[in-house]
Amino acid sequence: MKKLHFTKKSLFSLLTFLSLSAYSQQKIGVFDGQADIGTNVKAGSATYIPQNDQYVISGAGYNIWFDHDEFHYVYKKMKGDFILYTRAEFVGWHGVEEHRKVGWMVRKSLDGKSAQINAVEHGDGLTSLQFRRTDGATTEEIKSKMTHANIIQLERKGKTYTMRVAKYGEPFVTEQVADLDLGDEVYVGLFVGSHNADVAETGVFRDVRITVPAWEGLVPYKDYLGSNIELLEIASGNRQIIYTSPKSLQAPNWTPDGKSLIYNSEGFIYNFDLASREPKEIPTGDVKNNNNDHVISFDGKMLGLSSGVQALGGSIVYTVPITGGTPKQITPKGPSYTHGWSPDGQYLVFTGQRNNEFDIYRVPSKGGKEVQLTTAKGLDDGPEFTPDGKYIYFNSNRTGTMQIWRMKADGSDQEPVTKGDYHDWFPHVSPDGKWIAFVSFLKEEVPAGDHPFYKHVYLRLMPIAGGEPKVIAYVYGGQGTMNTPSWSPDSKRIAFISNTVVAR
Repeated sequence: MKKLHFTKKSLFSLLTFLSLSAYSQQKIGVFDGQADIGTNVKAGSATYIPQNDQYVISGAGYNIWFDHDEFHYVYKKMKGDFILYTRAEFVGWHGVEEHRKVGWMVRKSLDGKSAQINAVEHGDGLTSLQFRRTDGATTEEIKSKMTHANIIQLERKGKTYTMRVAKYGEPFVTEQVADLDLGDEVYVGLFVGSHNADVAETGVFRDVRITVPAWEGLVPYKDYLGSNIELLEIASGNRQIIYTSPKSLQAPNWTPDGKSLIYNSEGFIYNFDLASREPKEIPTGDVKNNNNDHVISFDGKMLGLSSGVQALGGSIVYTVPITGGTPKQITPKGPSYTHGWSPDGQYLVFTGQRNNEFDIYRVPSKGGKEVQLTTAKGLDDGPEFTPDGKYIYFNSNRTGTMQIWRMKADGSDQEPVTKGDYHDWFPHVSPDGKWIAFVSFLKEEVPAGDHPFYKHVYLRLMPIAGGEPKVIAYVYGGQGTMNTPSWSPDSKRIAFISNTVVAR
């Protein structure tokens, strides 16, 4: 065997390489490694804080520009399409250089001259989509019309990359680059660059989400993505994933005692214990085709179900004790989708298709005669009582776009609550009666009468007295995300579902 000989210089180089390799492969949260990109770059660092699901990243380097880059990077390898989302901020209002940078980056390799694309916020507020088409090529830039964005999203679909950016609370502003070929397998990750080789700057990233979206050819209601149950804190906008499943989980209701969420999956109803973070099936007898239109009574004792029965025309409304049992049939025929329970427990309100028209109906919670509350042409859906029982909020596309409406409990005085550029669905009134939260679909993705799975949606919030809605979450989801009353009993949080492909 040949004996190896090392000089001090070669041994030092080998040890440096081994140290860097171990350093770069150190797993950080959802990322597989970290590295200083470029040559002789001042060392950066990255830390994941699981208690608040934040990444703190420091990086130096001359710039991310011209024909090469210098910065600090946390990354993982991915293939296919993806959606990268985060809420990002610099540490400190004023850095050394006004063009320090934080954002998402997709790279062909970890070489400093690699072809790449990044969605970036600069220290002076400039927000842009920057890209290098081939290794060593000059960097190109598309400047966003928005400045000082702190919501940064970068998506890939084939060879098209889309940047969506926003100031938290506002809708996205979009820029796009087509025909950018970085190869199927790429590096994706968060980065910080200081625009100064001698100085390290720091960024904080929260609500980091790496989503694998629906594939081409997915058949709705046959093929499903996996699900995250998320909790959103209204005051701060902070999001927390509390449970992930490769199955389709839908429509989390928050129980009045604050201890559990009730959701549906594959036709069954589950109680998700918030302390143990474990789901348990709620027995519903022979009623085993339950969908995402279910609702808890205000006293927390009963559960309204909607379950498909083909022989009766579709979804049928049932009631059952919240702990389970034999459900009682309430509506004689379908389709009937229940959404609301009156505060006194006497009535259910549901969306029913009768005479080829979907309208809002009221029915005694113990069964009885249906009373039609809406008659306008178009789709009326998602009815829900206010906590004082005086009003019912619902969504309707009677004017051509889906908007939130309000009427008195007897169906009188119907009036629109929202107007604007989105299709708004499923209004949920906070337990303290002060706020309305709802789901907004983009008009360019969804027609007014549909609320499909796996789209870009906003969760929006507005005062019940009226005002301009505020975006409180930017979500990949839609159908099943927030169909049902999802507020915590103290009106401080909302539960919802986001979707992604999850490995089984």
